[in-house]
Amino acid sequence: MSLTRRKKIMTEIIINAVLRAKSGKGELLRKELLNLVEASRMEDGCLQYTLHESVENSETFVFYERWKDEEALTFHMSAEHYKYCGQQTEPLLEKQEIHRLQIVNS
Repeated sequence: MSLTRRKKIMTEIIINAVLRAKSGKGELLRKELLNLVEASRMEDGCLQYTLHESVENSETFVFYERWKDEEALTFHMSAEHYKYCGQQTEPLLEKQEIHRLQIVNS
């Protein structure tokens, strides 16, 4: 792997977030998360912001996010649309897990 690619991978931030709605709240959660996706993708440091839905449980959603660097992630987490989404989704969530990841191989 080239030094340039290795540096890019080392500064890039990857987030995986697993969100499970309370029973019967999946559609409401989906709506709020889709609003977050659109706004987040417009941020300068956003490389990827993808929302997935479990095929086994329609009330479970998974985000895969890639950010240019720590500064981009910090900006995202302080953005009004992110804070607003958190306020709207908190009462809808049964469980939330956030994982900060690094690439093991490429």
